[in-house]
Amino acid sequence: MGILNDLIVKAQAADSTIILPEGQDPRVMKAAEGIAAKKIAKVIVLATPEEAAHSLSEAGVTFKNNDIQIVDYLTDPRAEEFAALFQERRAHKGVDMDKARKAMQNRLFFGNMMVKEDHADGMVSGSIASTPDMLRAAFQCVGTAPGIKTGSSCFLMDLQKPTDAGYSTLFYADCGVNPCPTAEQLVDIGIATAQTYRALMGEQPKIAFLSFSTKGSAKHELVDKVAQGAELTRKRIQEEGLDILVDGELQADAAILPAVAAKKAPDSPLKGAANILIFPDLQAGNICYKLTERLAGALAYGPILQGLAKPINDLSRGCSAEDIIGVAVVTVCQGLLNKGASLTDDNIEAIARKVAEHLQG
Repeated sequence: MGILNDLIVKAQAADSTIILPEGQDPRVMKAAEGIAAKKIAKVIVLATPEEAAHSLSEAGVTFKNNDIQIVDYLTDPRAEEFAALFQERRAHKGVDMDKARKAMQNRLFFGNMMVKEDHADGMVSGSIASTPDMLRAAFQCVGTAPGIKTGSSCFLMDLQKPTDAGYSTLFYADCGVNPCPTAEQLVDIGIATAQTYRALMGEQPKIAFLSFSTKGSAKHELVDKVAQGAELTRKRIQEEGLDILVDGELQADAAILPAVAAKKAPDSPLKGAANILIFPDLQAGNICYKLTERLAGALAYGPILQGLAKPINDLSRGCSAEDIIGVAVVTVCQGLLNKGASLTDDNIEAIARKVAEHLQG
């Protein structure tokens, strides 16, 4: 175990800038100091002068590092430019300039527009803001990645001991956003998780779509959905020439144990060496990650949001400064493979609602 240390090294080499919009929170100020001190990224903290003075005093820190910048989002001259860009993107939703200017007075929207317009590489928020508010701003400003319509999340599972195939880290998805994804949504979840895996691990993603059946050993509409999701993902990988292995439907043992795969799925390209497990629904994924964490002693990092054009990540409102630093590390590493994307409205409200219902706890 110790994947976070490896990611810190990768983040240190990235020369990235991260926005922490909740500068009124002393934990955020403490985290900003830690991120800069560890050379994880340059930091932009959004706060009014009054907010900054209070939270710095409460945190007991004084910024002496040139890698930290405090921006007053309420008086920043870029607000008018951001408002115009936001209004243009949201005009079809009835957003005029008055509404756009008001949106830019919200630190979450202002921060997301900074990321959208390349003033920073990613953003971490949610120590105070709710998850639905955070996600709504992210999807309306930054939008989803090319070819992705469904936002999702994954958990990085840092295992006590490696799998029989030699993996000490597995990615579980979706364990936090989509309660009952369709076959088409499973494709987006699989592709997005592969992108996250590549960014964080730097290795070939090997995706197993899980079910209670292996290659037709059971017949049920739930099995059919998973099998269809795997097949559609396989076709998309071929069409786009992606360096990803995929198979399904597979039972969990056939996905991660070579000896079992040799018996149950001898023709599987994964051969029991999956490093990404895609669950058929939120119940299965959420249950499994918690069991892996609590019974197998794995460390669970997440939920890591994915499918966005640029990395924007959420925090628990009970987070510590160290938690914020850890999420910032992941966010920087996610940004290494960022290629940009156009805005989409798909799932903005739905994801915010689902996360509010299912991501807490």
